[in-house]
This record gives sequence, C-alpha cells and structure tokens, in this order.
Amino acid sequence: MKSKFLIAGALAALMFSGTAQAHRQWMLPSSTTLSGTESWVTVDAAISNDVFYFEHFPMATDNIVVTEPDGAVGKIENAAKGRYRSTFDVHLTKPGTYRIASVSTGVMGSYMLNGKQERLPRGTTKDKLASVIPAGATDVQTAEAASRNEIFVTLGAPTANLFKPTGNGIELVPVTHPNDLVSGEAATFQFLLDGKPAAGLKVTVIPGGIRYRDALGQMDLVADQDGKVAITWPQPGMYWLNASIGGGREGGPGGPGGEGGAGGPGAPGGAGAPPPPRPQAGPPQRRAAYITTLEVLAP
Repeated sequence: MKSKFLIAGALAALMFSGTAQAHRQWMLPSSTTLSGTESWVTVDAAISNDVFYFEHFPMATDNIVVTEPDGAVGKIENAAKGRYRSTFDVHLTKPGTYRIASVSTGVMGSYMLNGKQERLPRGTTKDKLASVIPAGATDVQTAEAASRNEIFVTLGAPTANLFKPTGNGIELVPVTHPNDLVSGEAATFQFLLDGKPAAGLKVTVIPGGIRYRDALGQMDLVADQDGKVAITWPQPGMYWLNASIGGGREGGPGGPGGEGGAGGPGAPGGAGAPPPPRPQAGPPQRRAAYITTLEVLAP
C-alpha cells in the first residue's frame, strides 16, 4: 500500500516539477559512460527540494524498466528503499546505450457527489473513465496524464536503437546523443508530444550542486517549431532537465457532468423518472511531464 502512495506522489511531482515547485523527482546514475565488455551502474532515486540531494522522500522503483541496446527488457538489481532515497543497480552486459525509465500514464480527476468531492480511483485509464464516475455526480474534472523519468547509460560506443518514440506523452529524440555531451559545446534535442514535434515546449535545465551555491544556474529554453532546443553546457557535471505541459482541469460548475437540474418529470427523483444518466466527463485536459539526468564531460 505504501508503494502505491509513493507512486501517486511521484506522478504528482512529475506533473508539477518546474522550479516554482519545491519538490523535484530525479534519478542519478553513478556514471553514464562506461568501458569494457561489461560493467555496473548504481542509481540513486529520490524526490527532493535540491536537485541530486536526498532530503525529502525516496522515489518508488516498482515500475522502473530497463531497455537494453538491442531492445530487450533488462532488470534492476539490489533495489533498496531508505528514509530519503531509493537505490538500485543495473548490470550492463551488452555494448551500446541503455534506457532506465519510470513511465506512468492515467487519468486524474475528481467529481462532486452528495455535496462531497470525490477523487477518481488510482489507476483509472481513459477507456474506463465513464465507468468509474457514479450516476448523480457533478462538476467532473479530469486530466489525462503521462509522465516519463528516464536516464541513459552507455557501455562502449553510443547507439541510437532505442530512441524510437512511442507516441505517448513527452519524449526525447536526440539529435545529439545524451551520452555524448561536452561542456562548452552545444547539444540539440528534439522533443515530441504524443508523437508530434512539441513546438513551444518550455524546457528547464538546472546543474547539480545547487545546495552549495547562491545562484540556481537555471536555463530556461523554448522549443522551436520542430520541437528542438539547443543547449550549451557552461561546465562539466550532472544536469537535471525537465519539461511539462498542462495545469488546470476540465470541467467545473456547469461543465461536463453538471447539467442535471432539479424539478420536472425528468429530474432525478421525480415521479416516473428514469434512472439518471451516467455523467460523462468531457475530453480530459492533456498533462505530460518529462525528466532526465544528463552528464556533461570536460572537453
């Protein structure tokens, strides 16, 4: 049960992980580029105020998926959850680039019933939305959410086989490989929203170590019409990148699901009235969030 609450909290953190919010979710690998025929990487995962400093609570690791360079599904090993962070290992046994990702999709929302606000059940999906809203509910508010928190690790030479987009949520399609970043040089990334270029997407980049400096060092970027942003890295180190869309919810007073009036033969409870129709939520507002951690090397 506790892990379900942590997953729900992680989804909320992803949905609102801009700098105006206190809590940021992140995964921090021990290294992103390794050599040899096999190796290991250890990953810290947490939700905290300061990037890469664990002081709030651990990130759930239940739904983390490893994709190997050839597309096969790998696994995390030695997973452990502490008071402020989670940690796990990934064994790299194939040459190329690995994706380590936590991906969540679903519908969040609420409705009013008998004068009380109720939340949609956890795990609600778009196709099940109508069935979980009871008859008589009003002020239906929903938001379709997709969140992706991923990191990339390369053993040997970088590969690009696993960057084929799924068409769901915000996704990174690198022009510059995320494991080939050098300080002082520009890198170009393309972002897609549901498979299409995310023109105008706002992207935030924050270098690690903010706990020990006065200036946040935040870079605010906006994707061009092709969904591309160019980032010039000011110094070596780990960087946290975040992009998100959405905020409010559909519905509200007089909105979808709120038309049931009182009185008249067709009103709920009226003589000879048929059962009230099941309220239908309008099209959910789109919410999506993307987070990654990038390592920038010295020239």
